[in-house]
Amino acid sequence: MLLARRKTRIETERLTLRPPQQGDFRAWTRLREDSREFLTPWEPAWAPDHLSRKAFTNRVYWANRAITQGTAVPVFLIRRQDETLLGAITLDNIRRGPAQAGTMGYWIGAPHARQGYMREAILAMVHHAFTTLDLSRIESACLPENQPSRGVLEKCGFKYEGVAQSYLQINGRWRNHVLYANLRGDRRGKTGTGTA
Repeated sequence: MLLARRKTRIETERLTLRPPQQGDFRAWTRLREDSREFLTPWEPAWAPDHLSRKAFTNRVYWANRAITQGTAVPVFLIRRQDETLLGAITLDNIRRGPAQAGTMGYWIGAPHARQGYMREAILAMVHHAFTTLDLSRIESACLPENQPSRGVLEKCGFKYEGVAQSYLQINGRWRNHVLYANLRGDRRGKTGTGTA
């Protein structure tokens, strides 16, 4: 089981989803720096050393350890056509026992947004979570005004479940988030997407 976890690799029509590697440092740094203005409104504030080699090395170490321990599946989106790094998706906080659930977060670089890549990655991660990891529930949250993120979640079968007050610090402020979930064998049908 541990060996299978270490070799996490998910293939989609256009993408390979795989754990980050040390060799990704330059591409990751460049994409994050070039997308800073695009990402800042939606993410926690970056630490002063966010783009440093040491911080990236720690990120790779954490990813490998989390996959081995079965607590998270952090992967990069690599476009197979040209091996370009597009963004990342992480299934984190994997809970076993009665919950059988995980929390999904993601980002995509500005040049690659709104081209269907994240939809493709989310669908693949959900399939992996339900079939390979045998989870029952995938949760995700975003800012109420982040219409592109809400839209992609809804297109991928996530249903709106409510609002979490002061859920995360985003860009230096505690912010409410709208909560979504995708259930294996979901029988809830379409639900409205309330506002917060």
